[in-house]
Amino acid sequence: MVTLVVATSADPASIGPASSLLAMPGWHPGPSLQDAASYINKEVRLIKLDKRLVVENHLDKRWEEATGETVNDVVFLSKHVASSNRPALTIHPIGTPHIREGEALNAGGKPGWAAPPNPRIGPWFRLLKNIADSHNLTPEFEVTLEATHHGPEIDSPTMFVEIGSTEEYWKRQDAAQAIALLVWEGLGLGGRTAVGDWNRDSDRNAILLGIGGGHYVPRHMDIVQKDGVWVGHLLSGYSLLMEDPGEAKVPKNSTGVGGTWRETITVAFETTKMAFPGGEVLAHLDHKSFKSWQRNAITGFLAEQKIKIGKPGDF
Repeated sequence: MVTLVVATSADPASIGPASSLLAMPGWHPGPSLQDAASYINKEVRLIKLDKRLVVENHLDKRWEEATGETVNDVVFLSKHVASSNRPALTIHPIGTPHIREGEALNAGGKPGWAAPPNPRIGPWFRLLKNIADSHNLTPEFEVTLEATHHGPEIDSPTMFVEIGSTEEYWKRQDAAQAIALLVWEGLGLGGRTAVGDWNRDSDRNAILLGIGGGHYVPRHMDIVQKDGVWVGHLLSGYSLLMEDPGEAKVPKNSTGVGGTWRETITVAFETTKMAFPGGEVLAHLDHKSFKSWQRNAITGFLAEQKIKIGKPGDF
């Protein structure tokens, strides 16, 4: 079982960390993947592409077919873009579960789809905060999780690790080195134990499925900052498309609220369960981000689906 670390020369925030990582000891050339170079270090395979990462579909299957190696999980290195232009180091799961058939997909994926979230997301988020603090990148850089969004299509547990939010910061060598160190330590390449390997027999087997809030999921992130917390998909409010029933009274087991929100929650729950075999996925709601009719509909649907709602202390 191998971990794929994927970078592209089309993105300075991707190739910068990859180059810093390859400057560390232990790498040697690996097999080519449709003209893309690869490098091997223990159970890690770094692939250097030349296209936008969000359109590089099924990299796990392509690697398995080319090499015969089974892919355990995937880490994409990428830039982050934000209207605030604020410098940031971010981590997030991927998927487009709220997109309907026929709607435009501007950043990869496919309608109603999400990749299993990489179990490393929570532990690596905390590790990244420690690295950023110790390398004096904070408070200039914000270290944050993001909600589930964009492609590429892939079946293996996946996450994106990003540098934002403008070209000035995408090219920052100190940020690139911090991301390289995250991968180096996180995957145990320096000789220490890897960070974030899921163990179904762990005494802490609750996994947070975030529902609601803004793109940077602050209420969910408050929980994930605690040691030992595992995190799956993070669904922002904008991905829960709910049609306002107007003056109609919405019962708690409502089927009267239209939109793709049920499908979005279901896909996020099922793929999170897939990523954490033996774990218990608990929904964590950003209650204040919902109107009462939305909250009633969501909690009613979760009860119907037998998805438990967790409180902060449950994680």
